[in-house]
Amino acid sequence: MLPTTLLAAFLPLLGYVLAQEEGQISGPTSSASAAGYSCDATKCKLPNCNCASTDPPGGLSPSDVPMFVVFTADDAIQTYTLDAVNQFLAHRKNPNGCQPKITYYTSLNYTNYTLVTDWYVAGNEIADHTMTHVGTPPEDEVTGNLIALNQLAGIPLSSIIGFRAPYLNYSVDTLKMLAKLGFTYDSSSSASVPVTDDGTDAFWPYTLDYGMANDCLVVDGLCKGQPVLPGFWEIPMYAMFDERGADGPHLMDPWLDTANGQSTVNDSATLEYMKSTFTAHYKGKRQPFGLYTHPIHVSTTVPGATVSNSTINMINEFLDWAQEQQDVWIVNSEQLLEWVRNPVPVSQLDSFAPLKCSTPAVDSSTKICNGIPQNEEGLLDHCAFSDFPFYTCYGCPEEPPTPSNPSPPQTTESGHVARFRLPANCSTPFWDPIKGTCICNSSSCAFTDQSRPIGPNGANLTGDQVSSGSQDGEPSQSANPYVPFNAAAPGALPAGAWSAMAVGVVGAVLGAMGAFSRL
Repeated sequence: MLPTTLLAAFLPLLGYVLAQEEGQISGPTSSASAAGYSCDATKCKLPNCNCASTDPPGGLSPSDVPMFVVFTADDAIQTYTLDAVNQFLAHRKNPNGCQPKITYYTSLNYTNYTLVTDWYVAGNEIADHTMTHVGTPPEDEVTGNLIALNQLAGIPLSSIIGFRAPYLNYSVDTLKMLAKLGFTYDSSSSASVPVTDDGTDAFWPYTLDYGMANDCLVVDGLCKGQPVLPGFWEIPMYAMFDERGADGPHLMDPWLDTANGQSTVNDSATLEYMKSTFTAHYKGKRQPFGLYTHPIHVSTTVPGATVSNSTINMINEFLDWAQEQQDVWIVNSEQLLEWVRNPVPVSQLDSFAPLKCSTPAVDSSTKICNGIPQNEEGLLDHCAFSDFPFYTCYGCPEEPPTPSNPSPPQTTESGHVARFRLPANCSTPFWDPIKGTCICNSSSCAFTDQSRPIGPNGANLTGDQVSSGSQDGEPSQSANPYVPFNAAAPGALPAGAWSAMAVGVVGAVLGAMGAFSRL
């Protein structure tokens, strides 16, 4: 196991490298003339076609439209990344009493597969981010990710409908490939002009029946009617803007950016432009507001964490404030798209199924490796690879999955017993991979609805402020303002998990350094 001091030395470098590389824009990425966009709204009709437009879908008035805050996370899934997300969302409720769910665009290097299963079964969306985190990816990076997520995390192939390109680097061929592979949507493009400016590219999600309307200045061959991919959706990533307007955009992890042309990060300035951008959307045509994160940057549980409580408190303060506004919902990409395809006014959201919450009806005493921590305790298979060990419910492969071999045979060495992979006719929480049986085959026993009638989004639905933990704004080792996702304190992870995390962090550093060296 690598010493914590070594990890502590690597983490600041990791944060710097990824901040430089991923999800940054410096100005407009499109314009009306570059887009050359034209769409026949008389032919392009919901739910399977939608023109790129700043107007809400379905002809709704903005006052009847919910204000969506889209929360996403990118890259590997580990305990420390899920803890990072939970410190912002675990204590929050949407207006219907449901805890917000996010989309995790998952890459597999350094991912712990059992946590992917847990996150999915808890109601979150798992989407494709390639196997080894490569921009403008070849097809095997995308399909290999699908296969490995299905085989080792038990995610149904039919549930992996979205994609985001690492580094937001994609091409026309990438979009064509995704459509060919049966994906429903991509979310790699940027909405880079403020909603208050003429010529804004902050479009509601739209289909590519008439080509792309975003990133026309930065992706070759895009726009002016291309590519034509009927029924394939683009969910733009909506930038925030500081006092400089279009010349001061912030996209992913804005809390890592300097604001207003300054040379140092200032949490107060970040909070100010987050609020002002949200307000422009909220008081305008209610285009979604995005929080696009790399959770490792705001993790307090990863060894060598450098994030300050000031930054964490600032993000929570923003979410507290946003939830004090009427009709605000924190959603994932899939939920947003479901509403766009079937838009209903806020007065009817009480019956809108995609925003409801439910839990699998599995007795807590049942021993089954199914993505529910209390059920699967003691049943996880430990795959002790030297480069990065992980846990899974679905049997360890003989070797780590790769793009060229995403589904290696299961090993039966060292006491491992082959397990049954998820079939197409059973839901993940009801599949017993050890016995090879589905414990629920009817809709009546599948899920229990836990949503409640919707009330005004008032103080009782606002998340509690996270304690600062210390007076100097630095992380406190004793601060524990939320329950970790797997209901275990970081020190109580299964044997081998800390060494897995250590190798994962250093591996991510080395991979990022390789990318940085190409600049």
